[in-house]
Amino acid sequence: MSDARLLTAEERQVSSAAEGTALDLAARLPSLVVAAKEIASSVMHGVHGRRVAGSGETFWQFRPFVAGESTAGIDWRRSARDDRIYVREREWEGAHTLWIWIDHSPSMAFISKLALQSKLDRALVLGLAAADLLVHGGERVGLMGLTRPMAARDIVGRFAEAMLAEERMSGFASAELPPSMTLAPRTQAILISDFLSDPAAIAEKIDVLSSRGARGYLIMIADPVEEAFPFVGHTEFLDVDSDARLRVGQAESFRDEYVVRLAAHRDAVTSAARRRGWNVLPHRTDRPASEALLALRVRLEADPTQFARVAG
Repeated sequence: MSDARLLTAEERQVSSAAEGTALDLAARLPSLVVAAKEIASSVMHGVHGRRVAGSGETFWQFRPFVAGESTAGIDWRRSARDDRIYVREREWEGAHTLWIWIDHSPSMAFISKLALQSKLDRALVLGLAAADLLVHGGERVGLMGLTRPMAARDIVGRFAEAMLAEERMSGFASAELPPSMTLAPRTQAILISDFLSDPAAIAEKIDVLSSRGARGYLIMIADPVEEAFPFVGHTEFLDVDSDARLRVGQAESFRDEYVVRLAAHRDAVTSAARRRGWNVLPHRTDRPASEALLALRVRLEADPTQFARVAG
């Protein structure tokens, strides 16, 4: 969908300046972390943790022994420390595993004068905020290709450290699609991107990720300029991923065809997702990030396998 990646020379100057700093993750991430925590907090109301005692292998807590219950659970080493008898409780393993992937490709650094922030910044904020929200809901969350799933309360900081380590070792990843990994049954994925790649390639990735029954969500980020195509008169378009140029005399004459092709592209991506039972959540960077996170939360709550304890 190269048409959707074209921008004017003026917009390219704005985007190039943003890209130079967007790819300097160490400089940008602290403010994005703060924003992510604030946004997660703004939609956190009603989210209750799901940590309770039950069958499982993960230690949760010690509690006093109650007369009449089985002695099998007594932890004699802990009990020897004082005059009380303690039972070693394990955590109920009802948490689900969710994987988050954030597109770092060059097109994500684009920002127009109509946007609040670049697509990349918005994707990072939403990914970190979603992780924070999910962990507070009792879930385990991992960054695809970077971390294992975890339920740490400092999940935002841990994800930030993982991304900074990636930047130091290999630079900012530029893959337009998530890694090819087969997700376990009942696992869910949250993919955050502009999804301007070949729809067939996107469909193939979704098929691989969900081949064992995993489900997911595509948060489709767009700059308002990419949807409105507000260009008129003599305009030079530049491809953000290459040196390709297109000069046109009356840019407005291409608007209708562009809008049709963009809609067809999105329909193809949406159809690929729905075939596997996945959801697509469109989001524009001229809108507050909290809107996208709230929409994600609503979809998660509507899924009977997720957020069993989230209040209405």
